Amino acid sequence: MKKFLTAMSIILGLGFATAQQAVPATKTTTTKAVKPVKVAETKTVKPAQKLKKDGTPDKRYKENQKLKKDGTPDKRYKINK
Repeated sequence: MKKFLTAMSIILGLGFATAQQAVPATKTTTTKAVKPVKVAETKTVKPAQKLKKDGTPDKRYKENQKLKKDGTPDKRYKINK
């Protein structure tokens, strides 16, 4: 009997837990057309970077001194702010 009551309380608990989820209301009268959003193009770093074999900027060259490992400008330097 104790197992039966435990099983029933679990079933009722799960039933009440799923019943509390709200269903979002949908508009059925009119729908508005959504305009496509233009994605801003990101600026890349100078295309004439000297890269190592693994693809990271080679820090021996002056143009790569103030870049991160992924090639983006390092914001710690005044010139890149």
